[in-house]
Amino acid sequence: MTTTPRAAFGLLMLTGLAACSTLRGGDSGAGEIPLFVGAPLASYQVTIATPENRQTLSGVSTTVPKLPNSKFPNSSTSVSVASKDVANDALTLTWRDTWYAGLKIDGGAPLNLTPYIRQGTVEFDLKVNELSKGDIAFSMGCGNSCERKVSYMVPARAAIGKGWQHVALGLTCFARDSDDFSAINEPIALVGSGSGEVSIANIVIRPNGSPNTACPDYKTVSVTPAMQNEAWSVGWWLPRHEAKLEEVRALKAKGVNSELIFIGDSITHGWENAGAKVWERDYRRYKALDLGFSGDRTENVLWRLLHGEVDGINPKLAVLMFGTNNTGQRQEAPATTAAGIKRNIDELRKRLPNTKILLLAIFPREESPNGKQRQTNEQVNALISRYADNQHVFFLNINHAFLQADGTLSKDIMPDLLHPNEKGYQIWADAMRPKLERLLQQ
Repeated sequence: MTTTPRAAFGLLMLTGLAACSTLRGGDSGAGEIPLFVGAPLASYQVTIATPENRQTLSGVSTTVPKLPNSKFPNSSTSVSVASKDVANDALTLTWRDTWYAGLKIDGGAPLNLTPYIRQGTVEFDLKVNELSKGDIAFSMGCGNSCERKVSYMVPARAAIGKGWQHVALGLTCFARDSDDFSAINEPIALVGSGSGEVSIANIVIRPNGSPNTACPDYKTVSVTPAMQNEAWSVGWWLPRHEAKLEEVRALKAKGVNSELIFIGDSITHGWENAGAKVWERDYRRYKALDLGFSGDRTENVLWRLLHGEVDGINPKLAVLMFGTNNTGQRQEAPATTAAGIKRNIDELRKRLPNTKILLLAIFPREESPNGKQRQTNEQVNALISRYADNQHVFFLNINHAFLQADGTLSKDIMPDLLHPNEKGYQIWADAMRPKLERLLQQ
């Protein structure tokens, strides 16, 4: 009898359901959990998702449907059944021109992963077909409205075209002290951005595995200097750093000293784009220097400081504002983000002993004052406000200037509820002006 690919996948599905039936519900048992071994775990399914939609795999392939008025008209995300050890025992995720493409094993009765976290691993076979313009990461649910992500771009790009590789990630990579793994609905997801194609097979959670892939220590990553290695930034991040070093050298060669520098992430970087006219009016006279880099977290700012971005200059004032990428992208605890900010202040004090530091509260994000990321940033702000000694380091919270009377954030000021437009940059400059001018005149 000839078996079609669709029938073969259905047969594997039935076999997998029978083999895994004892692991349903919250009972993860003490043995291995085969999340996808020829077929999904009992009651689970294969789902692919984009920023706008999602689709369950049925048959040999599926594509996420486009919405009629999609914000990403040129993007595409699909999954197809592939083969590794036997026919149709693997999955291939293909994505183009998107910032999010997820392949998830989800939808089933919750799993209790608590017994697995300390010594367990999630293991799988991975084949990277194309990733020169993309990135991948792996994510896992960690409780109500909680998800942890581990970047895999660097090893994945090194594996392009090298066939199947076995990957074992310690579950501690996805865990924080306060997380609750007693009822997990999304035990694993492969997340892509940019463009790429990756195949995956034999996804298993083991109670006592041996990791073969390192992951950052979440307790120290914010204070450990590192270059930014996001897929969308690797092409420009280091060249921008080198261009800033050259900008400093050019000013020195002309005998010009920057009285004012701004250090931060994309919101500071935006002074060169949406805020350019405001910058010209308010800060050009100070020979101001913009050291903002989109996507930077505290450890990326620290790397730049350690690699010369403020060497040889003697500004009167440095304006600092960063941390929202720690709390947003990485869902980092407030104390960890605050420690990263403090580490940067300490480094600046060492390298620029005569420079005053104006530390700004992290700007509001999300529309509602009750938004999770807004609340987390406010907790960071409460911690970093204590770093001000009012002699060398000064703290200023201008967040009220961006908000409506009811505490909501308007898209008229921050269209994506994170990055200011020109109106937002003018609000920033106006709200900061009295404190900035006073410090510059001291």
